Amino acid sequence: MRAETLQVLRLMGCHDPILMLNGADDGYGTRWTLGGQQVQPAIARYLMEHGFIVDSGATEFGARKLALSDAGIRFRDNGMRWWSGLNPYQKLKVMLLG
Repeated sequence: MRAETLQVLRLMGCHDPILMLNGADDGYGTRWTLGGQQVQPAIARYLMEHGFIVDSGATEFGARKLALSDAGIRFRDNGMRWWSGLNPYQKLKVMLLG
């Protein structure tokens, strides 16, 4: 899901956090949103587990704000350079096959 992950990082930029809406204590029902759209749980967990996004506080409604870390900014910039170096066929292949 490289193309989707890069899309999430690109949409976040440096200012738009992912919101983590907690579900049950065991993590079941937890949702991640960016700009009102759901972020795939596998992508959000990958970014969290690898330190690319970090908790930056809570909203007034109790959702956690997850912002890009310094490592996340570098990861996003490297990904965008990689993507811009692909030709249209390679981009289509990545979008279809991951």
